[in-house]
Amino acid sequence: MCIANKLARFQSKHRCWFVHALGIIALVLQGVAGQPVVGQAPAATPASAAANVDEPRDEAHPLLRSASTAERWEANRAELVKRMQSIMGELPPKPAAAAPRWEVLSETDCGIYVRKHIRYLSEPRCWTPAYLCVPKQAADSVAPNEADTPLPAVLCLHPTDNVNGNKVVVGLGGRANRQYAAELAERGYVTLAPAYPLLADYQPDLEQLGWESGTLKAIWDNMRGVDLLQSLPYIDDQAIGAIGHSLGGHNAVYTAVFDPRIRVIVSSCGLDSYRDYYGGDRANWEGGRGWTSQRYMPRLAQYQDRLSEIPFDFHEMIAALAPRATLIVAPLHDSNFRPESVDKIARAARPIFELYGAGEALRIAHPDCDHDFPPEQRQRAYELFDQVLDRG
Repeated sequence: MCIANKLARFQSKHRCWFVHALGIIALVLQGVAGQPVVGQAPAATPASAAANVDEPRDEAHPLLRSASTAERWEANRAELVKRMQSIMGELPPKPAAAAPRWEVLSETDCGIYVRKHIRYLSEPRCWTPAYLCVPKQAADSVAPNEADTPLPAVLCLHPTDNVNGNKVVVGLGGRANRQYAAELAERGYVTLAPAYPLLADYQPDLEQLGWESGTLKAIWDNMRGVDLLQSLPYIDDQAIGAIGHSLGGHNAVYTAVFDPRIRVIVSSCGLDSYRDYYGGDRANWEGGRGWTSQRYMPRLAQYQDRLSEIPFDFHEMIAALAPRATLIVAPLHDSNFRPESVDKIARAARPIFELYGAGEALRIAHPDCDHDFPPEQRQRAYELFDQVLDRG
């Protein structure tokens, strides 16, 4: 690798934490067992409650309406970040160490790649469990020479599964069509699949650790995971993507809003407008339910009867991904997230992508299925990674 390229990669790696210092933050969601969560339908909602789907973009989302230039949008984006922090809590400052300490708990030979069960020290008193899948061409690398080709990496975020947790994305149990970390490793990607807080065997004490929401803790864990990936000698630290289904779908979006190192974002069954969530039924916004649970953002409960006043929504957060490649998979029969709401979000966000000359970077897919991530859509996602991260 030439000196100029090394210098560019060094500058890119450190610039991302400057953006961090500006407070570009994100949002992750989760529910509690036995209550409505992503991918689990609550009681039926009157059809009349879905009127919010047709809200005017300019009236409902002034941060988008007033962004007539990319420069103005950057200022509005910073305001979006502040609003998100008002609900999630403040993100801690950058840790002194560039990469977290980590250790291998076990290894499994999976044919063309090695699956490592690891844990990394995401913060001083918390080890985050994860699976690190490494193609065998790089598994034994220590210090690659200039003839080696660094590999791209993908952060693989798992869906709601309180039994298997992050195991499902590496093909160890759970429902079918969730094994994207394993499949990407088979295609030559290094994949990292961290566990989500308060699911399965990852039960950090959020209050003791000082977190005001599970959302922010997950974002932090994911960002430290990206730090870990960038520290690996066989990684191209400018070729990192994120993918997730359901819980993992919005987790990928929120992490990418915060972390500009993520160049490609794929969200399957991961979002609609907060106002449209199950038709806006107020019962789903009671404290401790759905988005307001500890694993998500408890402060959202104060908006139960005024959803239109929630200070941020996916319209702005998808726009905040511009100009990066973004694929949103919104099945036609998803019982949780409404595909028509996703279309409204995309129409509101696309003008921001166009400000950067990247209107086509925002892609929407509507497969004819329920809350699932079918093979055809996973293949489409992998091809997008290939295209953007130079694997084609």
